Amino acid sequence: MASLFSRERVLGHSRRDSFSSTTTTTTTTMPSPASSRFTTNATAISLSSLPSPFGDLTPNLSSTDLRDTAYEIFVAACRTSTGKPLPYISNNTNNGNGNSNSSPSSQSNSNSSPSFQRSLTSTAASKMKKALGLRSSSNLGSKKGESSPSSGTGSGGKGKKPMTVGELMRVQMKVSESADSRIRRALLRVAAGQVGRKIESMVLPLELLQQFKSSDFTDQQEYDTWRKRNLKMLEAGLLLHPHMPLEKSNAAPQRLRQIIQGALDKPIETGRNNESMQVLRSAVMALASRSSDGLLDSCHWADGFPLNLRLYEILLEACFDVNDETSIIEEVDEVMELIKKTWGILGLNQMLHNLCFTWVLFNRYVATGQVENDLLYAADNQLAEVAKDAKATKDATYAKILSSTLTAILGWAEKRLLAYHDTFDSGNIDSMQSIVSLGVSSAKILVEDISNEYRRRRKNDFDVARSRIDTYIRSSLRTAFAQRMEKADSSRRASRNQPNPLPVLAILAKDVGELASKEKEVFSPILKMWHPFSAGVAVATLHSCYGNELKQFISGITELTPDAVQILRAADKLEKDLVQIAVEDSVDSDDGGKAIIREMPPYEAEGAIANLVKDWLKTRIDRVKEWVDRNLQQETWNPRANEEGCAPSGVEVLRIIDETLDAFFQLPIPMHPALLPDLVTGLDRCLQYYVTKAKSGCGSRNTYIPTMPALTRCTTETKFFKKKEKPASSQRRNSQVATMNGDVSFGVPQLCVRINTFQRIRIELEVLEKRIITLLRNSESAQVEDFSNGLVKKFELTPAACVEGIQQLSEVLAYRTVFHDLNHVLWDALYVGEPASSRIEPFLQELEQKLTVIADTVHDRVRTRLVADVMRASLDGFLLVLLAGGPSRAFSRQDSQLIEDDFKSLKDLFWANGDGLPTDVINKFSTTVRDVLPLFRTDTESLIEQFRRLTLETYGTSAKSRLPLPPTSGQWSPTEPNTLLRVLCYRNDDAASKFLKKIYNLPKKL
Repeated sequence: MASLFSRERVLGHSRRDSFSSTTTTTTTTMPSPASSRFTTNATAISLSSLPSPFGDLTPNLSSTDLRDTAYEIFVAACRTSTGKPLPYISNNTNNGNGNSNSSPSSQSNSNSSPSFQRSLTSTAASKMKKALGLRSSSNLGSKKGESSPSSGTGSGGKGKKPMTVGELMRVQMKVSESADSRIRRALLRVAAGQVGRKIESMVLPLELLQQFKSSDFTDQQEYDTWRKRNLKMLEAGLLLHPHMPLEKSNAAPQRLRQIIQGALDKPIETGRNNESMQVLRSAVMALASRSSDGLLDSCHWADGFPLNLRLYEILLEACFDVNDETSIIEEVDEVMELIKKTWGILGLNQMLHNLCFTWVLFNRYVATGQVENDLLYAADNQLAEVAKDAKATKDATYAKILSSTLTAILGWAEKRLLAYHDTFDSGNIDSMQSIVSLGVSSAKILVEDISNEYRRRRKNDFDVARSRIDTYIRSSLRTAFAQRMEKADSSRRASRNQPNPLPVLAILAKDVGELASKEKEVFSPILKMWHPFSAGVAVATLHSCYGNELKQFISGITELTPDAVQILRAADKLEKDLVQIAVEDSVDSDDGGKAIIREMPPYEAEGAIANLVKDWLKTRIDRVKEWVDRNLQQETWNPRANEEGCAPSGVEVLRIIDETLDAFFQLPIPMHPALLPDLVTGLDRCLQYYVTKAKSGCGSRNTYIPTMPALTRCTTETKFFKKKEKPASSQRRNSQVATMNGDVSFGVPQLCVRINTFQRIRIELEVLEKRIITLLRNSESAQVEDFSNGLVKKFELTPAACVEGIQQLSEVLAYRTVFHDLNHVLWDALYVGEPASSRIEPFLQELEQKLTVIADTVHDRVRTRLVADVMRASLDGFLLVLLAGGPSRAFSRQDSQLIEDDFKSLKDLFWANGDGLPTDVINKFSTTVRDVLPLFRTDTESLIEQFRRLTLETYGTSAKSRLPLPPTSGQWSPTEPNTLLRVLCYRNDDAASKFLKKIYNLPKKL
């Protein structure tokens, strides 16, 4: 089956990578053996399926009736190739009359289908799901108290034996254990009386009716429901939906109809050697044995259309997890293998399976709220197999079913595609490609493989896919344009009482431009797969729609009013944008895009003024950006370049922006308020670009934090006799810091200059915004409403970029100082060998010198933040030495006091007798260290006990036999197992050594 779905998808499914690989262990609550109903504590999705394309069935058969019959067919079909029946597997299930089943044959699995009874213990991913691109339900976890049917739980929640494929199918189809055991018991009885007879030669409902009496059921109501269902199934299969048409001259149908109706009105007693049942058997077999091919070893009772398709659809739907209606079970390969065994009874083949499976996948996507795109992708892939089948057969019955199914899919798809702008947005755009593919593929099959007219007359000159996409584009964009026209008109009416309201066509031009951009960026890349010039068709449609409105406006212009200037400028810009998209889209076409361009006659708008302003703005903005690039290449970030400690390039970029604003307001145009936002946006982006370029290459805090070393045991027996020396791991740690260490432009003083520059820009932006308001008020075109309506656009991108840049560089500076500049007195020296002789004082002395340089260089408004980041980095480094210092460090309980004294000294350095950081800031950043340090004075036995308890709480009772090695998270905490383990690793006593040796056998060297 996996080979059927090998067609590669164009769009990737990277979001599936985000699913957790951890399977959540949950519990399924199963009914008691005596219960006749299946229950689950999972919250099922409310399904809202489309009408079935296979046709209507009799209303006398409920979905439960069909499901129960489908399951009976499934169990009966899963017999061995020798014709032996499936054994009944006893679970001490009550058979309905208070007696347990203890048939000898029920105690053996020797005759069962190997795949049916196979234990579901494999965790390998389904090949079919992988080929279809479907997600794995085990990767999604489950809600508390829920379980996938394939989670391995035994029946009834009592046993722990692995679930078999047969048991899985029972759970998936919501069949109770008592009903399942009854079916198997009946099959054993049938097999005992008809040895060697194939299941295809039996009428299953008839055989079941002959095997049981009312005493075999829990209560009379259950028996009546069961009996009526089998009678109604005989009616549906032999009378309402027969395999072969019923001849009017044949009296057998009327006879059977009377018998069934009588049995429904006046219940007959079922069971063996019953006269009523013999009459029923005679009437049933007279119809079921009819065959067009003359074969006598098959009975046609469930293979009439559309009954067989509906039953098969129910079986295929059982492939979906009952606890997650959008997810196919992991065991779908094995289950599908068994489901296909029903083909002989249902009269199906591979082509009908492909078609039915396509519909099931598609309908499940629709029914579950269109939220799981994997189902849509899978349906699209499966439809490719249907397309191959459609070309390979001319069977009239198949063609009829194919037509109704594809018509349903196409109708659903086109309802969305004819107005795809209303259907799709950023939240569901991933589904558009598959919906388009489904619609186009369905249309192609309907036209090319079913329509005789296409084969006869239009095969060589008609592209179905391109025609459909062209229709979708033009229809959707005309609808979208009309909506935006109405929106623009509403905006105009809402502002008509205000002075100088923006013209409708100017608003509309902007909206149409945004619509075209969205079309090009979002929709055209998808539609281009079927129409090579989809973007060109889209902009040609928009050009025509807007052109009709503009033509009426131009015909009424008598003078060049401000409204006319705005509209003409907007129209000219819109046309250029649309033509550009069309040209780019048609560059590879045979005519170079001439056909599309011919659909776009020029507006002939007099946009000279607007073009002049537009070009001017573009030139100035580009010039500023070029200046930024050129000057940043020459910038040295010298802290002594000026008194403010800022970069000269930053001062210059602010000056040039100021000059640009002056030049703009001197332009002789009446459109300063309308164009000012564009100008400010451009300048804002230039400043943002400067900030981004200035901080690029500086790295981040993670650049300097070394990789966590492997967990080891301290070398306690030799460490006191060694001279302090640089650990072998030091060089490796140094190699993991930033690659730009040799570049002086990224040193601590240079980083301070960058931070100062960003702070200066933040302050100057406030001055610039006030100056813009002054310039606008002094311009002749300014109105009071220009200010109240928010036309004075503020810088939005740059302030956020400056804040982000200061935050990033502050952390970089702090962690570089601690983990790189002071690495030799922190990692290489602190507590190496004897802790009492290698304490924190050298580190504090050099750190104080660094802080002095920083405080003298950095701007006073960001000084506190920077010093706080240095403190945070210092505390991180202090903890890293204590908890991940490698085998060269070991601590006794007596060392805890000197460690706590060193911690206090580190805090005192930043407090600086009240002249440093505020006490609340120091307490905030030192919380983790303060919480962890008490572990160093805790006795070893208590540490071991805490570690065992926390490990068991974290990993469950399964950890009692052997404690797992807790992973290193780096989030130190006294209640985190890995933190406790590391304290034990560096605990210098025999108890810790014996415990670690026994449990983990940790090495003493890296």
